[in-house]
Amino acid sequence: MPTFGTRMRTAREARGLSLAALAELLPADKGHLSRLENGRRRPGEDLTRRIDEVLGTRGELITCAALDAAAAADTRPSETVELLRRMHASDTAPATIETLHATVTELSCQYGWRDAAELRAEGQGWLREVVRLLQRATGLRQHRELLVCAGWLALLIGCVEYDLGMRVSAEATRTAARQLGDEADHADITGWAWEMTAWFALTQSRHEAALTAARAGQEAAGRQRVGVQLIAQEAKALARLGDLHGARTALDRGRQFLDDLGAPDRPDNHFEVDPGKWLFYAMDAYRLAEHDVLAEHYANEVLRLGTGPDGVDRSPMRTAEARLTLAVTALRAGELDRAVEQGVAAFTATRRSLPSLLLVAGEADVELQRRHPREHATAEFRDALKAVR
Repeated sequence: MPTFGTRMRTAREARGLSLAALAELLPADKGHLSRLENGRRRPGEDLTRRIDEVLGTRGELITCAALDAAAAADTRPSETVELLRRMHASDTAPATIETLHATVTELSCQYGWRDAAELRAEGQGWLREVVRLLQRATGLRQHRELLVCAGWLALLIGCVEYDLGMRVSAEATRTAARQLGDEADHADITGWAWEMTAWFALTQSRHEAALTAARAGQEAAGRQRVGVQLIAQEAKALARLGDLHGARTALDRGRQFLDDLGAPDRPDNHFEVDPGKWLFYAMDAYRLAEHDVLAEHYANEVLRLGTGPDGVDRSPMRTAEARLTLAVTALRAGELDRAVEQGVAAFTATRRSLPSLLLVAGEADVELQRRHPREHATAEFRDALKAVR
């Protein structure tokens, strides 16, 4: 998975620059730049911004540096995978499977608002219970049902790990989830593992890889509901690759697919796709397409649907990105103060996905720097963004 160093090297080589030439442009020490590319050092904030600007990566390197710092705090990257591996040494289990399925569903419904570290810990606790039950399995059907439970738990834990910036853990857990999906012959789990691949690639600015994963996932999932989300990731990748017509076509195809499926039983389940989530993806694609009227419309809808009658934010991750979308559209309309107000408000979210938040915040930051580099409001936004990292 690309780090700051690998992304820096790719961008430098794409521009035909040697390390010496880059050092002269910055200016910076050539030896230090070499250590950054090899991952032996992490860059300071000022140098990160200068490199990002000189190489023209539009905030991608800034995001990579922030995610590298978050990943460095992950001291046990294989913890979840070790739990999953233990399952394959055994064969279980009684009438508790139905209760276990219900519990996994409830945990998945808490994904959007519950503290990420707390949710990960509880998910791992239930994974231990699955391991215990597998050791008492009495038949193939029970064994498969437990593998399915483990697959959903692995997907949930992997998503939370990635939200926390634990990218090594998240990728290992995602890989294990896909293996469980394949072993249990469960197309939905396999499809969501592909969706996570596309999401990871998208937030790491590997847009071609995101597109490939989204399309491979659609083939693997068939007519499962996850196909809608995979089409949405396809649209986001196409928009970032500059294929705006392709992105709109994908959005139309995904919306038709969603309408054909009907409403899910539990729209708050992270592994369901409902019209509210579809508006969220459409918002992202139209922001990138600079179709500001539609982007703003969808952002306001996301905010409306995410706020309960009591005024409580029920979908903090979605509403944070909706506010950043409104910040970008306000900037394009020349409304600096409104843009910064919305942007800073996005960082107060009680639950966040660090890679996704930084991706969209980076786009807003680049717009601010390009249009209003010396304004006090720009510095205010930057300070708030720095606190998030």
